[in-house]
Amino acid sequence: MAVSGQAAHFRALESLYAAAPINHKFESRLEILSDGVSRISFTIDEATHHAAGAAHGTIYFKMLDDAAFYAANSLVSDRFLLTTAFNLFLTKPIVAGPIIAEGHWISGKRRVFVADARLIDAEGEECARGTGTFMRSRIPLADLPGYRLPEQQRSK
Repeated sequence: MAVSGQAAHFRALESLYAAAPINHKFESRLEILSDGVSRISFTIDEATHHAAGAAHGTIYFKMLDDAAFYAANSLVSDRFLLTTAFNLFLTKPIVAGPIIAEGHWISGKRRVFVADARLIDAEGEECARGTGTFMRSRIPLADLPGYRLPEQQRSK
């Protein structure tokens, strides 16, 4: 069954995420669940720790920013969005285990978008949350390596 329209855009965004060089450093998987909703699954281990033995804040930021970004970009099929601001609230240290970053679009559909995200641990507890603003860039999604619509993936 061919994937088209909105579902094709979601799969192409997932492909874009997987192709980004930074994501080769972190084992993680993006899913676009619906308009304005994303989920990133990843695992915290010692490789992401700071000197006191818990996940470094850069991991919190990266996963929260990515989840919020992709939730917002799921609503835009022609342009890549750029993060213009992001606020973090770290509420619980993460030492190890599976983590889910859930992203949700809040507002905006023209030039500026607002989305939030939260990190949830294996016990279902929130470890962090963040809210970001994202704006349309001049960069066409179709020009980015990795943004492949399903029919483009099959024709390779």
